[in-house]
Amino acid sequence: MTLDFTTVFSYWQIFLKGLGLTLAFTMSSALLGCILGLCVCLLRTSQNKLLTWPLTLYVEFFRGTPLLIQLFWIFFCLPIVFHLQIPPDLSVLIALTAFMAAITSETFRGALKLVGKEQHDACVALGLTRSVKNLYVIMPQTVLRSIPPLLSNVVSLFKESALISSVGIADLMFVGQNISNSTAQPVEFLTATGVIYFCVAYPLTRLVGLVERRMLKRFAF
Repeated sequence: MTLDFTTVFSYWQIFLKGLGLTLAFTMSSALLGCILGLCVCLLRTSQNKLLTWPLTLYVEFFRGTPLLIQLFWIFFCLPIVFHLQIPPDLSVLIALTAFMAAITSETFRGALKLVGKEQHDACVALGLTRSVKNLYVIMPQTVLRSIPPLLSNVVSLFKESALISSVGIADLMFVGQNISNSTAQPVEFLTATGVIYFCVAYPLTRLVGLVERRMLKRFAF
């Protein structure tokens, strides 16, 4: 078998377009997921069981089931159940955002628990109201402590986003598969696809480690 990796370069524009779509889905769902995850985390601190139980069930379900199943259900089943016409791109964005929100809510919840009791006691001693305490004392520390794991979640989401090719979204993985099938050169093009994923994910992984070390050194977490 003769391998010819030079043919990969003639498809660089198609690969670039697929990578752009992958990054667009990753960044948009990561941003929305972090916002929603923070809201879920805060709501789960409520004493109202009618509010916390459904949210806990949501988090555990999306953390405990494969993303592919979630993606298929939202893409194929959600429109049938609710009799809605949902564009494919929106279905994928909903699935990735819901998955990301469940993960990040646990990240925020873990960071929230790391805020020491002395911080709460100091707020009481200063006579701060609950809203002022949460907004200006507890939440900044929680968000700050969450940054390294949140970045790790984004890297994981970028790699997991390859699954959206299974529902026909022309992301990087979809492009790589299609070209490998049409050219009958799976080794060259699937290898190239993997290399592109690695070239994006590896620097981000190193950045996560750098940020974590800097934060540990500066803030002594």
